[in-house]
Amino acid sequence: MTFEDKIKLLLDQRAQARLGGGQKRIDSQHAKGKLTARERLELLLDEGSFEEFDMFVTHRCHDFGMEKQSFLTDGVVTGYGTIDGRLVYVFSQDFTIFGGSLSESFAKKICKVMDMAMKAGAPVIGINDSGGARIQEGVQSLAGYAEIFERNILASGVVPQLSAIFGPCAGGAVYSPALTDFIMMSKENSYMFVTGPKVVKTVTNEDVTEDKLGGAMVHASKSGVAHFVVDSEQEGIMMLRKLINYLPSNNLEEAPVVPCTDPIDRLEDSLNTIIPDNPNKPYDVLDVIHAIVDDQEFMEVHRHYAPNLVVGFARFNGQSVGIVANQPKYIAGVLDINASRKGARFVRFCDAFNIPIVTLVDVPGFLPGTAQEYGGIIIHGAKFLFAYGEATVPKVTITLRKSYGGAHDVMSSKQLRGDINYAWPSAEIAVMGASGAISILYGKEVKEITDAEARQKFVEEKTAEYENKFANPYNAASYGFIDDVIEPRNTRFRIIRALKALATKKDTVPPKKHTNIPL
Repeated sequence: MTFEDKIKLLLDQRAQARLGGGQKRIDSQHAKGKLTARERLELLLDEGSFEEFDMFVTHRCHDFGMEKQSFLTDGVVTGYGTIDGRLVYVFSQDFTIFGGSLSESFAKKICKVMDMAMKAGAPVIGINDSGGARIQEGVQSLAGYAEIFERNILASGVVPQLSAIFGPCAGGAVYSPALTDFIMMSKENSYMFVTGPKVVKTVTNEDVTEDKLGGAMVHASKSGVAHFVVDSEQEGIMMLRKLINYLPSNNLEEAPVVPCTDPIDRLEDSLNTIIPDNPNKPYDVLDVIHAIVDDQEFMEVHRHYAPNLVVGFARFNGQSVGIVANQPKYIAGVLDINASRKGARFVRFCDAFNIPIVTLVDVPGFLPGTAQEYGGIIIHGAKFLFAYGEATVPKVTITLRKSYGGAHDVMSSKQLRGDINYAWPSAEIAVMGASGAISILYGKEVKEITDAEARQKFVEEKTAEYENKFANPYNAASYGFIDDVIEPRNTRFRIIRALKALATKKDTVPPKKHTNIPL
């Protein structure tokens, strides 16, 4: 064979690898409204930046007729490239080859890029579109999953890990995305479940479709498994690119700072009137967030799950920041089980990757009731509290209105090492609301007053007395628990100044192997 023949063979092999399972299966993928594994990477990465590994890998199975069919790449495209010039490692599962099922060779390819990402200190992005374990390989495919899981665990908190689900993801396959930092699902074609509808029918006699069991909106709104839901793969890939820009490459770096043309001292007069005079009337905390962040840009995470708490990424003077905010518009912004889990996970992510946390507080307390108590609100609320108390990144807290009871403590209070705690003049910081407090403090006296008018006057007087003493920010400020009471329209400027002052902050924690967060 001449040298020219060898070059031709190489080019032919590459062309064959790029065809995956063949043109017929590529056409079938497109007919379902899905992109191929390579098309997804072309959109995700900067043009011309992709460097592929293991293009010529094939499976090693000789059982059940598998020796008669073999495809280059063996069902997953792996390598590295850049997003806006920043290095990322990637894998994209190829449904056109054996339905994207995972083999021993398939797993080794994923493990290789994850190992390299850890060495290089670069994020890992995985695009999932797989029928699960390759049954013909038996325990070897299961071992392959476990090898990937172990790397997910070792990489956790070291490099960001992002998962996109753009097709089926079932059985053991679901646990790798579950171990990553963020999961995105496409509405039309993706689903995740441990056991499918047929097994559910056999075991529990429930009739359920794939979409109802594990579709994108199910996991976005009910289970909380999915952080983002997108209408199309193209939209999802653009969102992955945007998300990466808020994150550092690893836990030893800071998140990228972008040029900011939004004035840091921009006054937002609308904030001076955004809080209703009636303390029971809601407003939208997203209006506050959009008013204070750079260019009104806020990337909300977990939008459809526990909407009583808002979390997401924004920038202040170009610096990436995580925002946590109670949402008065939804069940008055109370903390419940789902909100506590949502907040705790987000705070811990920000802390792991050196992203400062800005907290906007308007919380009347924890949601009461047997459903919450039986569901373990004590443990779940403790997760949120633990996450804030454990976090050593800069923490700036603004109390907008209510901050009552144990929920006050949880929401990045001074005692949980909140670094700079501000309050608006509308803030009410107390053990509980005035009406509840009066019923406890003066319940006996109220009952003894037989005249209705006199009783009403007594209650109003005591309520006003309580509000004057406690339902304001000045009592907390007198103890130094609030560093300053600020004019709402100055909030953006005060946050940016605070973050700048905290840029060199160092917090120490006692030596330990790891914490034992209440799970």
